[in-house]
Amino acid sequence: MTLVSDTAMLMAAGLGKRMRPLTATTPKPLVRVAGKPLIDRALDRLQDAGIEKALVNVHYLADAIEAHIGGRAAPKISFSDEREQLLETGGGMVKARDAGQLPDPFFACNADSIWLDGPQNAFVDLSQRWDPEIMDALLLVVPHARAFNFDGTGDFYMEGNGRLSRKIAGRIAPFIYTGIQIVSHRLMRDAPEGKFSTNILWDRAIGEGRLFGLAFTGQWYEVGTPQHIRPTEEALRGG
Repeated sequence: MTLVSDTAMLMAAGLGKRMRPLTATTPKPLVRVAGKPLIDRALDRLQDAGIEKALVNVHYLADAIEAHIGGRAAPKISFSDEREQLLETGGGMVKARDAGQLPDPFFACNADSIWLDGPQNAFVDLSQRWDPEIMDALLLVVPHARAFNFDGTGDFYMEGNGRLSRKIAGRIAPFIYTGIQIVSHRLMRDAPEGKFSTNILWDRAIGEGRLFGLAFTGQWYEVGTPQHIRPTEEALRGG
């Protein structure tokens, strides 16, 4: 199966406030879980999938991230510099698109995501499901049973055809966003300027019936706080 894109944007610019005090002097993507920095785990997964290029946006303690991964050969690393202003996920993608750094479509992945693939690589699964005629973005989502350390109420409902809708207040949504998606340039058309969340673009796509999801068949780990690290390490050791 050919991947729909040779490029992934890795989101590494956040402040990592929930991971304090570990992030007082270390950017969250460099926090180690089972001896390996989070960003290295994500990049290893990109490499396993055959993704050739990783565009990494940086803001907080950017020099440390650039020094750590800048020499990596596979995937080939480039950077989107947000030192002057943290742009959040939506603004970061738009900046990179406007700079000509992103093909159409591209993968996007949080730099602090940890997952174990199911029968098939997650990026291959997404590529097989991708249909640009009806989709602006395709999100990899995971049911609660496959989400470890997650104690929230979920993010999305998903129809049988994969179309996503938002969680209803006061109810549990069956699917959680993993931080991995395919994004088309169409999703970012007429985007706000500066700092904004991808949620703004997703909400428009939901209204147009063009936001879709794919249920992940592997295991996904929430590593949002220092308290999540040890149980994640134990789960990873157990396979």
